[in-house]
Amino acid sequence: MMKRIIILLSAATVFLYSSCTHEKHEKEEHGKFLVTSPIRKDTSFFHEYVAQVRSISHIELRSQERGYLQEIHVDEGQHVKKGQLMFQLMPLIYNAEMNKAQAEANFAEIEYQNTKSLADSNIVSKKELALSEARLSKAKAELSLAQAHLGFTDIKAPFDGIMGRFNDVRLGSLIDEGELLTTLSDNSKMWVYFNVPEAEYLDYITKAKDKKEHVHLQMANNKLFDQEGIVETIEADFNNETGNIAFRATFPNPKGILRHGETGNVLMPVHYKNAVIIPQKATFEILDKKYVFVVDDKNIVRSRQITVGTEAEHLYVIADGLAPTDKILLEGLRKVKNDQEIQYDFVPLQSVLSDLNELHAE
Repeated sequence: MMKRIIILLSAATVFLYSSCTHEKHEKEEHGKFLVTSPIRKDTSFFHEYVAQVRSISHIELRSQERGYLQEIHVDEGQHVKKGQLMFQLMPLIYNAEMNKAQAEANFAEIEYQNTKSLADSNIVSKKELALSEARLSKAKAELSLAQAHLGFTDIKAPFDGIMGRFNDVRLGSLIDEGELLTTLSDNSKMWVYFNVPEAEYLDYITKAKDKKEHVHLQMANNKLFDQEGIVETIEADFNNETGNIAFRATFPNPKGILRHGETGNVLMPVHYKNAVIIPQKATFEILDKKYVFVVDDKNIVRSRQITVGTEAEHLYVIADGLAPTDKILLEGLRKVKNDQEIQYDFVPLQSVLSDLNELHAE
């Protein structure tokens, strides 16, 4: 019996020791929490919009005449100058038509001069002279038309630009009138289109007034384009299906990095005065509503619902629910419960933001 009592006492001692050790370990595991306060400051965030890049001039080059392709003077992707010869159709037929029209114009000129001499001598009537002059004008018009047709056999660049892909045209190909040869893009400046939701459009239009907003372009490789763009135009109508309206920003492209058809993201700055800012990691969600844990003067944590005005990559601008004097739990949100007393270390939000920026940069 005595042996049994000793065994039970030993088991109780082990249980009590284990329980105390567990409580101590749990307490050490929680330790001190990090707490910070919102800051109020003038700041700017970037709204990001999917964008499409377009050349300020992007045209299709088509043949204005029918004929065999005799010469190709350029290559795909080549930079060309305004007036540079690009393609040449076989000009024999058009040259013959021009020579014929030239001969008829010369004949009409001679006929007119003879008629004029006779009219000056009152040998023929003024009406005959007028008919001769009309035939001369018609012959000159037909000559001009023939010269134009001949000129269309030389296809030249209408502006400085970059050649596109050839549309299955090769030397000796029979080219029909209006057939697509290639495209030409003027990439000296680029038009970047992006769609803005109605609410953000209203914020922009009421704040921007006549000021043209500067924006940035994040390219497909996630790097920022080295030139700033300017929002120059806004489309007239909203898209009723998406609720968006199209903006157009113009970007200078001196190095020719941007090409027609690229995609990217436009970053438009949004400026806030006296904004209340907190880190996103200090919040949690319940049924699509956002909350923070606020620490009171007695070190008791209580959840509080907040309203987010806008969000950046790792920050929130708070529209309602917090003041700069509040203390909020920064880390360990899943380790505490409402009305729990905690021990904490206070960390200024500026240092937290610096750490977040460094982490983001890495």
